[in-house]
Amino acid sequence: MTNRARRIAVLGLHLESNAFAPPSDEAAFRALCYVAGEEISAQARRASKLPMEIGGFYREMDAALPWMPVPILVTGAEPGGPIEQRFFEATLAEIVRRLRAAGPLDGVYISNHGGMTATQSFDPDGELYAAVRECVGLRVPMVATVDLHANISDRMVGSVDALVAYRTNPHVDQAERAAEAARLLVRFMGGTTSRRALVRLPLVPPSITLLTREGPYADAIAYGQRKVGGGVLNISVVGGFAFSDTPKNGVAVVVNGEAGTDVDAVALDIAERVWAERERFVKRLTPLEDAVALAVRAGRDRTLDAHIYSDAGDNPGGGGGGNTTELLEALYRAKAAGVLYGVFCDPALVQSAQSAGEGGEFEAVFNRSGETRYAKRFTASAKVLRLTDGRCTGRRGIYAGRLLEIGPTCALALGGIRVVVSSLRKQCADPVFFEMHGLDVGAARTVVVKSRGHFRAGFDLFFRPEHVLEVDTAGLTSPVLERLEFRNLPRPVFPLDREAAWSRAGAQIRIFGAD
Repeated sequence: MTNRARRIAVLGLHLESNAFAPPSDEAAFRALCYVAGEEISAQARRASKLPMEIGGFYREMDAALPWMPVPILVTGAEPGGPIEQRFFEATLAEIVRRLRAAGPLDGVYISNHGGMTATQSFDPDGELYAAVRECVGLRVPMVATVDLHANISDRMVGSVDALVAYRTNPHVDQAERAAEAARLLVRFMGGTTSRRALVRLPLVPPSITLLTREGPYADAIAYGQRKVGGGVLNISVVGGFAFSDTPKNGVAVVVNGEAGTDVDAVALDIAERVWAERERFVKRLTPLEDAVALAVRAGRDRTLDAHIYSDAGDNPGGGGGGNTTELLEALYRAKAAGVLYGVFCDPALVQSAQSAGEGGEFEAVFNRSGETRYAKRFTASAKVLRLTDGRCTGRRGIYAGRLLEIGPTCALALGGIRVVVSSLRKQCADPVFFEMHGLDVGAARTVVVKSRGHFRAGFDLFFRPEHVLEVDTAGLTSPVLERLEFRNLPRPVFPLDREAAWSRAGAQIRIFGAD
């Protein structure tokens, strides 16, 4: 490879789509992250709202070889409903326009979630990859990183030279995977030719079974990593996102290798191992009544262990509204004490707290602006403990070092419960959301977070794994998949259909790239 600075396009589009949530519009993307042109490079090298992958890719490329970033467009929204078709098409057109204006390129990096749907398309991620490939031609190497909750399509794997998925959940390796993608891109620019295999299983696990500290998914990823080497460059076992409800749902095994590597046999071997372990992807939740009773006992008896609860049915990190009241009201009615609860998203309630002022008391009406199927109105006497502008810097887990903004907030005292209320949706995956309101997580007897799993990396200094409970609450992200009205999943599929079958001999496998 020459010493000429390599011109690498950098772009990103992030959305995890929940088919049961309201559509994600342009405002949702503008509110979280929408950065174009040279500002991407400026933000990539400092704390920002950019996806962690962007900074990781820049750092690795800076160390690897002389290069010239060609920043295109990076945007993303909090997990929500399908992206509005018009905005997706406008964003894709802008990416294409900027790519065509960029001139000759030596490579392309795409930072992508991979679990996006659009209001008129099941595979906008694949459309993005294909459009970029058409712009740059077949000879320009392309790599992409995706979340391990991506739903992988043939078009996605077929359009890039390597598809690299996260290997940690909670996600704390985004920068590492982007660095790995950068190393692969350098390798492809140096002449290595790519061959990829994709196998998809009729297995759609609930998200709470896709943790990677231990359990079936951790074992599957570890097994796959033992196969890397001898021409196999990267293995991604992608758990998928059930709530997207698409025909491409299902655990996917992607093997990225060099030309001549038997990637298909490796992919089938890993898929067979995962399928044999499928019963382990069924997990029992803690009944709400049991969780409330435990919280009441813990509040009365400080010799008992403190616990942290996941309000599993209402995870904003999976498209939940962050505004269901089922668990909060149950704790309040039971007079639970020593409870921290957050983050509840209700802009109207924050406004009411602002009117009352810090130290003021008022009748707090949760969901005053309107009820939904799961978000019911709940009223309680409250005292305003703290008001903030909602701006902070994450300090642990997936938010560590990231600039965060949840809009104007308040902390309310409802009897023995302290509730953090925000104006913008964000899963409570970092203790900073409580701490910025003067609330001591370490002193709490019960902490309730609207988060599915990422809170584990943020709160692990307070709670050991055995003190984490996933509570069976209703909502758009309920791990009890039978409660949701799926329309597009490939059926039969496990665990919804216990009779779902798969065998290595009859498996469909897709091979892309050089033989």
